[in-house]
Amino acid sequence: MKKYSKKINLIKKAAVLPGLIIVLSGCTSDFDDINTNPNAITADKLDESFVGPAFANALYKGTHNGSSVAGIHDDHGTYGLITMLHSMLFVHYQSSTDNNWVTDRNGINDGWRARGWLRFYTQAVTSLNNTYIAGKGNKELVAILDIWKVYMYHKVTDHWGSVPYTKAGIGGASVPYDTQEFMYNDFFKLLTKANTTLSAASKNTIDPFVGFDRVFDGNVDKWRRFGNSLRLRLALRIVDVNKAKAKTEAEAAVAAGVMESNDYSAYYKTSANTNNNLLLITGRGGWGFHMTASMESILEGYKDPRLKVWFSPAKNSGDVFVGKPNGAPMSDKLTRDDVAATNDDTFGSALQATKPIEIMMAAESYFNRAEGALNAWNMGDNARKLYETGIALSMNQWGITDRSAIKAYVEGVTLPVAPDLASMYTEAGFSAAPPVKVPVAWAAGEAEQRIQITVQKYLALFPEPMEAWADLRRTDADILYPVLNSLDTEVGSKLMKRITYLPNEYSTNADAVKAAIQTLGGPDNQATRLWWDVK
Repeated sequence: MKKYSKKINLIKKAAVLPGLIIVLSGCTSDFDDINTNPNAITADKLDESFVGPAFANALYKGTHNGSSVAGIHDDHGTYGLITMLHSMLFVHYQSSTDNNWVTDRNGINDGWRARGWLRFYTQAVTSLNNTYIAGKGNKELVAILDIWKVYMYHKVTDHWGSVPYTKAGIGGASVPYDTQEFMYNDFFKLLTKANTTLSAASKNTIDPFVGFDRVFDGNVDKWRRFGNSLRLRLALRIVDVNKAKAKTEAEAAVAAGVMESNDYSAYYKTSANTNNNLLLITGRGGWGFHMTASMESILEGYKDPRLKVWFSPAKNSGDVFVGKPNGAPMSDKLTRDDVAATNDDTFGSALQATKPIEIMMAAESYFNRAEGALNAWNMGDNARKLYETGIALSMNQWGITDRSAIKAYVEGVTLPVAPDLASMYTEAGFSAAPPVKVPVAWAAGEAEQRIQITVQKYLALFPEPMEAWADLRRTDADILYPVLNSLDTEVGSKLMKRITYLPNEYSTNADAVKAAIQTLGGPDNQATRLWWDVK
């Protein structure tokens, strides 16, 4: 693992990382106005004046986004490699029309996953650690940092399993990996403490974050509810390995207060310097990502009004939303114009500096509470009401506010349909029958209800695929079509279970990697389940 120093350079209220200059002030600073100060300041000289810039950087890089501004090469391609070419494809939010994207066929590219790992540990972690140093002594500020730390790291450990955590970013010849079980236990401690601290805060806002925090602008109550919603998410994650603790953590999170409306949803507010990288990569003018057969099946079958918000019809098919099967090779008979793309009115590159980045939505908390209610946990309401409220909030989030339309959807009894390119599945020896066999309308049986919650949460999480990938692995809900032409003999056509460690880690941090593999419960391959994935 590449090591880095604790030194940062001073730049007009800007965070500067080793080997990289990034400006993420929340106000009006522009890259063109920045001049590097040649003097360096050691970590022991950091003070609260560095809190805002460093935290701004940790927020943006913690979402795996990077700047696309000319001359600042952090860069936006990192998002494409670690997100679009991994979890976005794994969960069938997007499919590839480029035959070179091996991850669309459950393959591995050493360089792609390495980019996400490297940028996380050399940029996001560095900035977060610097913020801790600069903000030391401000307990409310540290509580918010603890929440963001959990958010950042839980996505990374849910990709690989054991990863560097307690010793990350402090240097050394070798960096040890912590087990996922240890990390999750620490996550719960941090989130519990953060809620206690923020609940007792005397002010509504953390002043050093104002103007720099592009998620909640230092708002104490919104950060607290975000932390509790994250605690609820992670509680469900461990339900199959420690049901008693899962119940305790989930009930405590809900009692303390989670996101209850879209006003509490967490977005990163983009700018000309901090773009929404999804919009630079997807769509007809992007890297070659399109609507999937799995999404077509569900959205068309449910007559989901979000379909036309998220996607645009295939150019060569009139008004038809054709989804491409994941893992299907492109040929002369199937071009980009034959399949549906994301809707430029919603995800177009022209919106890259204005469309916020989805971090965590209020709708998810309702679906998590609905599942908890089916577990006989105290979630503050019954499962059906929580489930239907989650649907309504997701619809509202995407501008669908007509109550009669939402009511019709919630009461809908239609089922998902076979996609337009269903013949590709039968020709490959798979069934073309839709994997999802439940309607939207609340079912009578618990087994069906659990599938319904999973499906609607899957839709509500779009386009944030990392959590969708974790949730599908945990629930083992069979809601996606198989991957055609899989390159992995262990995983086959099914959902990838993890991504493997980096070749560079094997060569530069070998002892730590070998020790980490012993904690996985299986070989370092894509079929080995994570600690919490025991079904």
